[in-house]
Amino acid sequence: MVSILLLINIVLSIYTWVIIASAILSWLVAFNVVNTRNQVVYTIWDVLSRVTEPVLAPIRRIIPNLGGVDISPIVALLGLWLLQDINARYLIPMAARAGL
Repeated sequence: MVSILLLINIVLSIYTWVIIASAILSWLVAFNVVNTRNQVVYTIWDVLSRVTEPVLAPIRRIIPNLGGVDISPIVALLGLWLLQDINARYLIPMAARAGL
C-alpha cells in the first residue's frame, strides 16, 4: 500500500510539471515567442492541452474571469500540492504503521 501511495505522489509531481510546462508554453504562444504553425510546437501544445484541460476546464468554470488572466493553473497547482502534502504527511505514515 505504501508503494502505491508513493507512486501516487510521483504521478502528482509529474503532473505538476506538466501544468507548469503548459502554462509557460501558453505564455510563449500569447507573446508570439513561439509559433503554433511550427509542427513540433503544435504537437507539444496539443499534447499538453489534452493532458491538462480535464483538470483546468472545471476550475475555469468556477473561477470568475479576471480580464484575460488565467489563474486556473495556479489553483490546480495549489490543489496538487495539497494532495501531495496530505499523502506524504498522513496517508503514507498511516499505511506504514498499519503494515500495509
